[in-house]
This record gives sequence, structure tokens and C-alpha cells, in this order.
Amino acid sequence: MAAQCQSCAMPMKKDPEGGGSERDGSKSSKYCSHCYKGGAFTQPTMTAKEMQAFVKAKLKQMGYPGFLAGFFSAGIPKLERWSKG
Repeated sequence: MAAQCQSCAMPMKKDPEGGGSERDGSKSSKYCSHCYKGGAFTQPTMTAKEMQAFVKAKLKQMGYPGFLAGFFSAGIPKLERWSKG
């Protein structure tokens, strides 16, 4: 299993559902349950930049300082979902 979601960079061990789901109901080893359900992305039209902004805002909401939120979301465009483009 990937150490982090290949869409939003969330550590997979933090996913309450233990990963997203494939079409057949099996667990996804690449994507978290927030990004991927039933074999499809939950936000299919979202861009890497939009995901970065979303994750950064979410981290700040959770109490992370802005510089850390920026640091944690900086690598999102390099993740598998976005680098295929």
C-alpha cells in the first residue's frame, strides 16, 4: 500500500476507512476514501492546483500553521493522479 494517497497526499494510515474502494468493493492501495470510491474519483474535475488549495485549507482548519500546510501540500502535483496528465 502507498504510504500516502496518490491524489491528496494524506497518510494512508490516517484514513478512517483504510483506503478508497475499487469498483468491485476491494480496497484501493493508492487512494484514500476521501478521494476515491467505487473505482472513481470523488472530485473527477478537480485539478492538482485546486487539490493543493483544498488540502492546505483543510490542514489550516485542523490547526496546522500556514507554512506547514503549504509544505505538506507542495508535492501534490507530483503524485500519481496528477503526474499522468
